[in-house]
Formats: sequence, structure tokens, C-alpha cells
Amino acid sequence: MAIAKTPSRRGFLLGSQAVLAGAALASPSLVWASGPSDRRLVVLVLRGGIDGLDMLRPFEDSNWRRLRPTLSAGAEREPLELAPGFALHPTLQPLHELWQSGELAFAPAVATPYRNKRSHFEGQDILEMGTATVGDVKDGWLNRALTLLPGRQAKGYAVAVSPKRMLLLRGEAPALFWSPRNDLRADPDGESLLDKLYADDPLFAQAYDAALTADGVTDALRDSLASRRVSPKNSARLAAEMLKDEARVVAMSLGGWDTHARQSARLKRRLRDLAAVILTLREGLGERAWQETMVMTVTEFGRTVAENGTGGTDHGTAGVSLLAGGAFRGGKLYGKWPGLGEGDLYQDRDLLPTQDLRLYPAHALRAGFGLSGQQLERSVFPGLDMSGEPTFL
Repeated sequence: MAIAKTPSRRGFLLGSQAVLAGAALASPSLVWASGPSDRRLVVLVLRGGIDGLDMLRPFEDSNWRRLRPTLSAGAEREPLELAPGFALHPTLQPLHELWQSGELAFAPAVATPYRNKRSHFEGQDILEMGTATVGDVKDGWLNRALTLLPGRQAKGYAVAVSPKRMLLLRGEAPALFWSPRNDLRADPDGESLLDKLYADDPLFAQAYDAALTADGVTDALRDSLASRRVSPKNSARLAAEMLKDEARVVAMSLGGWDTHARQSARLKRRLRDLAAVILTLREGLGERAWQETMVMTVTEFGRTVAENGTGGTDHGTAGVSLLAGGAFRGGKLYGKWPGLGEGDLYQDRDLLPTQDLRLYPAHALRAGFGLSGQQLERSVFPGLDMSGEPTFL
């Protein structure tokens, strides 16, 4: 598949009314698979701003290698190529089989309408409220969608599985909230704070990183420790059980994607968790339920195109959304690619958004749950324009 590249950031009207240049090869709907209408949707919030340019690597782009000399090192060796010029981060190799079977897709260069301070707090609120600015509404977009689904407002129909209460499901419609117990192990957000604390001290940074990535811990011991705490994998097992029972909508949360320092080691840990969550959902749901399921990741923003002085990346704009499941047309890269050359970047530092991130959950709710475009544009995602179908590279 050839890449449909938009010409430059000049000609774009940034924000919710963006005018996108360039054409894609085709423009399919985000269609759910045929079969019994027993749809399931899992929305996985990746808190901290995942680096889409490392998760989905434009490994043949000389600008990517030039701006990321540390992060791109070795990327040319046996890449997990998805489409010409794009490859999976090697840690996501366990998901490559899903791509080959048409159960995995990516939407690069997507963002919410948020263009303000690159603040996690504001960015995550806007992400979960589904709005253009903070303060437009007080409830979550997924809860507002539930209020429009007749007969689907039983308390067990929607569940949040997260260490923290999720704004995404807060609102008028009933929803269950399940939070794992605390333990003595640092959670991903705690790890992120320690990363920042030790970033400028080479001695502590080296010792801390070695402790987190120690090769001396056997797989058996890792499994034993994981069985005694509420890990992302165990949370996914619970979510799958709920989805096989009464639940049809699940919101989950994974933290720790704020990779300001030592991104290579830190991102591997997070991507390993992400792959485990998706594959555990697939295994726990079983073949029949998996074929009725769509899993999508959302994040508050992406990260800078250039790496910083501590081997990490800073808060950016456009990121990436991962889509998995048996219920849609996978094996594709959806959207338009803006490029990384001179004049292509947003504010000369970030990947330029070419699609509104909200398009993907909106089309999933329309195709899978029967909500109308008018309902979605007015009530669920105020200000969203659904007139154009998602396209792919």
C-alpha cells in the first residue's frame, strides 16, 4: 500500500475545523464484522501521552532517524513491517500475528482538539469528556453514549477497570467501577515520577534502570509475583470475564506513558503490558466473543518528534490509536500521514494532526451500536464532523 502523504503544514487550518490536504487510496468505513449483533467495545486509556512515533515507527524516513538518533538505533534490523515504511516497535511482536490475521490496525497522526498547554490534566479531561475544551461538559463521552442506547442501561452493562475512577464513564447512565487494591509495587505513574527524579543523576539513573530491568528475575518468579498483585494482565482477565457475562462496554486505564527520560527501557515495559492486555482479552473472551469485540486505545496527546537530551521525548500533539479485535477491518493503517520533513511539523516540533481522534470511537459506536451521526456529533462528541469516513494509508 502506498502512503498518502499530505503536502505540508501550510494549508492546514488547525483545530476542530481542520481542512486536510492529500488523498488516500481508499476510504472504507470502520465496519464491524458480520454475524450476531452482540457487540463489545473496550476503550483503553493510555495515560501520559504515548509516543506514537516509537510504537508505530516510520523507520525508512531519514528525518525520523536524524531527529531520533538514540531511539531509532537498530530500527533498520529486521523491522516488523506493517505497510511500506512503517513498522511495529519490536516489543509488540506478539501482536504481529493479529495484524496478519486482520485483527489489528493503527490510526497515526490523530489528536483530540486540545492544542493548549500540553497539560496531562487538561488533556486527559478533554480526552475523556470528548469535547474541544475543558469545561464544556462535566460527564464522560462513553457515559453520554450509554444514555442514547435504549434498553442498555443496566448497571452491569458498562464497567470501568482502573486503579482510579474514570471520567470516561462518569455521568447519568449507571456504570460499575472496579479499582484494584494497592500494593507495595510502584505503579507506572510512580515509576514516571522516579524517572524524572533520577534523570539528571547518572549514578542513580543507571542503578534505578537496572533494578527495573533486571535479567536475574526468572520468568517463573515474575509470574508468581504477578499472580499476587493486580497487574494489567490480571485486570484484562477480569474485564474479559465481565464481557463474557453482562458487560458490553469496558473502560480500562494504563498509566506510565510519560517518557521524558530513558524512553527505550521505559516504553518497552509499557508496551509489554499493552500487548499482554490485548492478548489476554482475546484469550479470555474466546473466539466467538472476540469476533464481536473492538479494542481501541486513546491517549491525551503524542510526543515531540525530536528526542531530548535524556533519551526521552517531551509532550507533543498528534499521537496514534491502536485498534484490535475481530469486529472490524484490520490489517490497515487508517488516516493520512503528514510527514516529518521541514515545514511538515506542527509548531516546528510535533507530528501534525491529520484526523480527529474522536472519529474512531464515533464510527465504532455508529457501526456497532446503532447511534446516528447526529446523536454522536451533538451529544457524544460536540463539534465533531463525521461527514468524512476514516481513510487508510
